[in-house]
Amino acid sequence: MAKPATRAASRRPIARKGAKAKRGMNRPSPTREELINFYRDMLLIRRFEEKAGQMYGMGLIGGFCHLYIGQEAVVVGMQAAINEASTVVTSYRDHGHMLACGMESRGVMAELTGRVGGYSKGKGGSMHMFSREKNFFGGHGIVAAQVPIGTGLAFGHKYKGEDAVCLTYLGDGAANQGQVYESFNMASLWKLPCIYVIENNKYAMGTAVSRGTAGTSLAERGAAYGIVGEEIDGMDVVAVKAAGEKAVAYASSGKGPYILEMKTYRYRGHSMSDPAKYRTKDEVNRMRQEHDPIDNVKARLAEAGVSDDELKAIDRDIRATVTEAADFAQSSPEPDPSELYTDILIEA
Repeated sequence: MAKPATRAASRRPIARKGAKAKRGMNRPSPTREELINFYRDMLLIRRFEEKAGQMYGMGLIGGFCHLYIGQEAVVVGMQAAINEASTVVTSYRDHGHMLACGMESRGVMAELTGRVGGYSKGKGGSMHMFSREKNFFGGHGIVAAQVPIGTGLAFGHKYKGEDAVCLTYLGDGAANQGQVYESFNMASLWKLPCIYVIENNKYAMGTAVSRGTAGTSLAERGAAYGIVGEEIDGMDVVAVKAAGEKAVAYASSGKGPYILEMKTYRYRGHSMSDPAKYRTKDEVNRMRQEHDPIDNVKARLAEAGVSDDELKAIDRDIRATVTEAADFAQSSPEPDPSELYTDILIEA
């Protein structure tokens, strides 16, 4: 995985508070190398999640498992917009965020399978692993529970005088939780460097946004607190990175929090147990064919002169990485029962 890019020094004009962004405008032209990094990072997430789904079906992964397939552009683009001092926290659909932060695929897969070689020694599973080294403060199983945590991480950055922001991810369903608005209020009141990334994949479990959410724009949810909000094409990694840089420049300059509503889409069900009968196959296929984030970058790479052979070589390399991760996970032992009594108390 490529290291996160450092923050751009430029400051761009900010949209008025609560305004919708006009999608597709003022996008910078990415370099060939940047596009290749985007392609590699998104493809790693896609192949990893495909393998995780396969292993779940084989009974090698227990509990819940929420796949990120289709939403890869959001986390890859945002990660490219922050520096290494910044922090990340998200919900239970978290494997892609871990990989984008630079966590090793073998450690993530081992945790999914409940093995001691996992990031939480096999005790956290899919929804509850983290890495202090990579500034990833976890996936969280309680809907919207990560939002106050992310707000607190942003408070820590400001309190310590750090040149950093906290990316706090949440879904469209979580955007209706009360603790989200308590967090918005505090973040705005104290001008915290927190970027709330709402991954609007159109469905909160099985409920369409139009059926469960009043109003048409989640980006405007912070308007009452004076928080800037924009809607972004979350299937376009270039657009995501540009929006991310703009939000980071705003938040890190002391102006307070920022909301980015990423219009994205998940191809699989809410979790592995979800048959997704609430939407048609035609809808899913149309999104895959017309808006797939990886195909989007693939087309840009073709325009930049990257050959199919080069792209196939990247795919082979990533498949090998994911296969090695699966092998490592299955060969890693299960945690000893004594691990039940470790990592439960920190003496300060």
